[in-house]
Amino acid sequence: MTRPVLHTLICSTRPGRIGPAVAEWAHGAAQAHGGFDAKLVDLASFGLPVFDEPEHPRLGRYAHEHTRAWSASVAAADAFLFVLPEYNFAPPGALVNALNYLVREWHYKAVGFVSYGGMSGGIRSVQVTKALLSTLKVVPMVEAVALTNVAQQMQAEGGLAANPINGQSATAMLDELLRWTNALQGLRAK
Repeated sequence: MTRPVLHTLICSTRPGRIGPAVAEWAHGAAQAHGGFDAKLVDLASFGLPVFDEPEHPRLGRYAHEHTRAWSASVAAADAFLFVLPEYNFAPPGALVNALNYLVREWHYKAVGFVSYGGMSGGIRSVQVTKALLSTLKVVPMVEAVALTNVAQQMQAEGGLAANPINGQSATAMLDELLRWTNALQGLRAK
C-alpha cells in the first residue's frame, strides 16, 4: 500500500523569511513520522501574482502557466502541513492569494499546521486560515505546533532548535493528520 503524499508548504514568500528553516524542521518531523510520502514545497517557487485568472477557479480552465503548476502541485498532495507565520494577526497574503487560485484541487484534504511568531506562536494566523480552508472543503487539524518566540529558537547556522515538546506536538498532529487523510481517501477518489 502506498503512503499518502504530504506536502509541507512554506507559506511565507517574503525576502529574509525564516519559513524555510522552520519548514525543514517540520518536513524532518514528517519524514521521521513515516506515515507519509513527505515532500517540501515552497510557495514562493510558483511566483503567483495577485490572482489573475480570467475565469472562476471552480471551472479549472487556467490561462496561466503559474496557475497550472500550482494546480498540479496541490492536486498531487493527499494532505498538507502548512508552515506559516503570523502577520498582523493573520496569515501571509501570499497564502490567502494561493488558496484563492484553486477550488477542486483542495477538496477533501486535511491540513496540519506548524505556526511561528512571537508570544502567540502564530496561532491567530492559523485560526484565520482554518476559516478560509473550510470553504474549500478542507479539514483543518486541531492538533498543531505553535513555535513561540521563534527567533530565540533559531541557530546561528540558520536551522531551528525546536524543543522536545514541539517534537511531541508534531508527532501527535501527524498521527491525527494521517487518520483524517486516510478517512478522506474515498471522498478524494470521487
